[in-house]
Amino acid sequence: MTAVVAIVGRPNVGKSTLFNRLVGKKLALVDDTPGVTRDRRPGEAKLGDLTFTAVDTAGLEEADEASLSGRMRAQTEEAIRTADVCLFVIDARSGLLPLDHTFADLIRRTDVPVVLVANKAEGKVGEAGTWEAWELGFGDPVAISAEHGEGMADLYGALLPFVDVPEDERDGSDAVAEANTPVFDPDAEEDEAAEAAKRRTIPLRIAVTGRPNAGKSTLINTLIGEDRMLTGPEAGITRDSISVDWQWRDRPIKLFDTAGLRRKSRVQDKLEKLSVADALRAVRFAEVVVVCLDATIPFEKQDLQIVDLVVKEGRALVIALNKWDLIEDRVAAWKTLRETCDRLLPQVRGVPMVRISGLMGEGLDELMKAVEQVHATWNKRVSTARLNRWLETVLERHPPPAVSGRRIKIRYATQAKTRPPHFVVFCSRPEALPESYSRYLVNDLRDRFDLVGIPVRLSLRGGDNPYHDKSERR
Repeated sequence: MTAVVAIVGRPNVGKSTLFNRLVGKKLALVDDTPGVTRDRRPGEAKLGDLTFTAVDTAGLEEADEASLSGRMRAQTEEAIRTADVCLFVIDARSGLLPLDHTFADLIRRTDVPVVLVANKAEGKVGEAGTWEAWELGFGDPVAISAEHGEGMADLYGALLPFVDVPEDERDGSDAVAEANTPVFDPDAEEDEAAEAAKRRTIPLRIAVTGRPNAGKSTLINTLIGEDRMLTGPEAGITRDSISVDWQWRDRPIKLFDTAGLRRKSRVQDKLEKLSVADALRAVRFAEVVVVCLDATIPFEKQDLQIVDLVVKEGRALVIALNKWDLIEDRVAAWKTLRETCDRLLPQVRGVPMVRISGLMGEGLDELMKAVEQVHATWNKRVSTARLNRWLETVLERHPPPAVSGRRIKIRYATQAKTRPPHFVVFCSRPEALPESYSRYLVNDLRDRFDLVGIPVRLSLRGGDNPYHDKSERR
């Protein structure tokens, strides 16, 4: 089983920078502002031939349990309890502060082994702070610079007793390498058999997004059955996009909680810009995006812009009407909201819309069923023969208009790719075909092949049937 290494310490000592160094990617947000990290974030880390799960945590602070800082501290304490070893990080430049001593006592009360890490130890000032760290009683501090990658070999030696080296990687080398985690390409094309096999082994990637305070983190906590994400009445609690591994009906799932997306004009703070960029990255790498709407104030302008963003990125879409437990006349509200959705979101006509309450646990099974259904549609492939039978019917019913006195001839159609479905239509003068006729083709494709709730791409190309024998045309 992979060892879990929790990175802890007071705010702004460089925990997230060290985390990013260990996982080999800039996963955690990094800024000079103290308290950037709020939720605990796991990541697959590699240091030489050591592989382990690194957990970035919020800075330890003394605060009331009911406050946001107090809830952040509870998340960090949980990370310590579940870790195999803690990297207790101090700032060697600023030296020891009272908070360092306070939380050294807290960590000492646990049974978890501790490796003391003096970060920012480059230069004479850092060297002095490293010697001062002996006061904490955790033994010889490991002097590093997470930003510049210095001292990683010493950190390797300190972690070696607590992290098992895989048998096939024991080569006696102390070389330090960055992680080289393969990235799953959501646009890769595969046949149906390979796709089915992949669904059984590779987690389905689901991003939960929406406006601030729509209940995204509460929804994920209820789905997985634990208080994994930091929640509360304050808007904008989530900053990093945090991933959680989960299983639903024996299917592996990777859930991504994201920061709330406000209107672009309101995003002025540098840290919020970083959070928004992280959320957008999670949407781009997801397969299905659940857009969480507050059922008491749904379909505001920002909600529509978020949906439009998901469609432009080509992701499968499910709309979750959260806080449904607060709606009084549910029958009338549902009818109105369904009509509003179809009117305001014609680009994903018929998109699955599920009534849920993340707080009360209502409608979550229906939500996951909708996710599976729309994911299957997103992966759908239509045979060339069926497409061209459909095309014949469409052309008979409504042929393309004549432009400048010349009729446009549509000759052939094929599906170029899935995820989302992308169709190519070969015709004469594709540049002259009206946009309205392209929309007609897309809408008919949706109806005929049940492609609801997903983006559908249509490209026009000139030339004849590419599969026809060219020698015969000569």
